[in-house]
Amino acid sequence: MRDQPPGNLSPGVAAAQPAAPPQQYPRRAFFVLFLVEIWERFGYYGMASIMVLYMVERLGWRDQRADLIWGAFSALVYAMPIAGGWIGDRVLGARRTLVLGAATLGLGYLLLAIPLTATFFAAMAVIAAGNGLFKVNPNNLVSRLYGDDRTKLDILFTIYYMSLNVGSFVSILLTPWIAEHQKWTVSIAGLRFDSWHLAFGLSALGLALGLINYGTWRRYMRPYGTEPDFQPLPWRKLGAVIVACLIAIGVLAEIIRHPQIATGMVVVFAILIAWVFAHLLRTNRERGARGRIWACLVFTILSIVWAIFNQQIYTSLTLFAYHNVHHRLLGLYVAPAQFQDLNEFWLVLMAMPLAGLYQRMARTRHGDFSMAVKYTAGLYLLAIGFFLYAASGLHAPGGVVSPWWLVAGYGAQSLGELLMSALGFSMVSQLVPERARGITMGAWYLGIGVGLYAGGWIAGLASVPSGVASVTLSLSLYMHVFAWLGAGALVCALASTALIPRLNRWTAA
Repeated sequence: MRDQPPGNLSPGVAAAQPAAPPQQYPRRAFFVLFLVEIWERFGYYGMASIMVLYMVERLGWRDQRADLIWGAFSALVYAMPIAGGWIGDRVLGARRTLVLGAATLGLGYLLLAIPLTATFFAAMAVIAAGNGLFKVNPNNLVSRLYGDDRTKLDILFTIYYMSLNVGSFVSILLTPWIAEHQKWTVSIAGLRFDSWHLAFGLSALGLALGLINYGTWRRYMRPYGTEPDFQPLPWRKLGAVIVACLIAIGVLAEIIRHPQIATGMVVVFAILIAWVFAHLLRTNRERGARGRIWACLVFTILSIVWAIFNQQIYTSLTLFAYHNVHHRLLGLYVAPAQFQDLNEFWLVLMAMPLAGLYQRMARTRHGDFSMAVKYTAGLYLLAIGFFLYAASGLHAPGGVVSPWWLVAGYGAQSLGELLMSALGFSMVSQLVPERARGITMGAWYLGIGVGLYAGGWIAGLASVPSGVASVTLSLSLYMHVFAWLGAGALVCALASTALIPRLNRWTAA
């Protein structure tokens, strides 16, 4: 079927025939979701790129406190989608929940841009709630575009994952650049917006553009969605969801304000993950389906491991760049937060070649690499990346290392991310029954939240003591943590290697 708009029917024909189902345009629907994700990621990663440095430089908090608060916040950001997945599957529909989540995110970024300390934790809570509503549902919709073709889903989700990083690549260049220009200020209604708050305002602009794009092209999304999307809007349920979100925002703000509460929260998250998979196993009695669910659980655990390492990008690696990395690359000044863009650069650069490799392998006699092989290779690459970071301290005149160590380390880490996190969406789509994909993606994100909190705690082990300005001491702390992280990734990779035969049997069942 050609991907073009249908012709108009005359009124007489429309009256004589029953209403036809909406024509499907999967490529255009994918483009709509591609765009909304680009702008959503533009907003989130712009904020994320400067948040830890904002707490350290602007608010004057210690490295460890900033790492823990960011760890608690990012855990909530990835934990809340389990609720958003359920709301999208059973209550409002994936399309409607996506729009509600994007609007809530925009409000959160707007609150963060207000130069009042009193709104800081409330803004972070609104962002966490909005992310919970938004995050699962675009992935759920993408999984419905091309049925159950496994290779096509891997290719589609790899390209889709690249879209996330196109938006974040641009925002990580722009947002720290704005924050660095401390003389840039705007006064409105007695409030003085400094460069930090102007930078946060850029995230709100990104969400506004994302909503405009979705609204303009939403007609291509009409054939796709969960069951509630094809029913009249349940106003009472919408009101109940909004009230529940307001209550949740109050609770989330206190958890972020007091990150020590997050330890108990992580235990609750782990129990919820166990409940989701126990429920799936209980309701799927067929042996092959149960094997696929067990495989999904193992891949979710491996994704938790990946999240621990990914969290270092916004915590220990950013503060490492701040304290111990030379800030010139190819003759250009690079702000500490902008080094995060190395991750986005490698992701965008390698996503399409990797998708092409999957396609070529699928045409061979042996077929594409199995999901287990891809995840295991990703773990080995994470180990290589962190061993490179640790090795940078072997040649560090005056305690300052060359930025090329970060370029190389991010290259390995980013390829590992494409093999693991990017395929998490595809993994759930392939292994879990369609009716349960939303809540299972939510559980997968919940696991990512557990890993991100653990990653924030680990990053805190490398925090520079208050009042200590020795770059030699900070370098020693970072090298120690990076070396242990590399060793941990290697142990996990070896364990995953041993599990490959069993995982292959489960996924092929």
